[in-house]
Amino acid sequence: MRCPHSSQTVRLVVLALTLGPAVAAGNDLVPPPAERPSVNILLEDQFRNRRGTEQLRGDVVVLVYAERHGAKAAVELGRRLHLQFHPTAEVVPPDEWSTQPVVGLAGWPADVPAPDVHVIPIACVPEVPKSLHAVARMRLRQESPHVSVWLDFDDVLRQTFGLVPAEPNVALIDADGRPAQVTAGQADDRRFQDLVAAIDRLRSCVRPDQRTATRSAAVIPASAPSPGRPVEGVVVAGSPP
Repeated sequence: MRCPHSSQTVRLVVLALTLGPAVAAGNDLVPPPAERPSVNILLEDQFRNRRGTEQLRGDVVVLVYAERHGAKAAVELGRRLHLQFHPTAEVVPPDEWSTQPVVGLAGWPADVPAPDVHVIPIACVPEVPKSLHAVARMRLRQESPHVSVWLDFDDVLRQTFGLVPAEPNVALIDADGRPAQVTAGQADDRRFQDLVAAIDRLRSCVRPDQRTATRSAAVIPASAPSPGRPVEGVVVAGSPP
């Protein structure tokens, strides 16, 4: 059995951001925050509802995605992240899982609602022919009758953020719709806590005195593949030893 944290299986993709130093790139190669373009990932879920990250502006969006060989690990990671920020979801009926209140932020003004964290599971299934899309949606409805799962039939996530096969992939999008960090690989406790800390730093930046200017969103239609170029600023780092 492969060690899940070996250099062969743990891969890291980082979109450099102001939350920390750039990885495997000089700072002059990383666009400053105001120049990082926004994105709007548009897909459908298993109920054929049109979903888009632009609808969630003002909150932090966490896209947890994988192809079929990494699906189980991605589901487990997504569940763990959702419960980290919405702990009451553990004790409510399944149809209330997605509507639980988010935990607060240390030092956040008491009279201001804390920004939410939307953990969105995405199944990357570009290999499924269009004639079988309805079958894929039906199977997902059976497996997840209450929680919306976005379906990526057009390879949008891989072309936008990159995708490590057979591993859970996570893309963080800040409250202004800008990609902030992309990671892939099994999440041990340290990596998980690092991810939680990155999400909370993005939440903290929502305060009016922390906000920066944004650019208009780049719309990625679900009906057509993206141009095949990753988001500007993505840096692929080598596997850790």
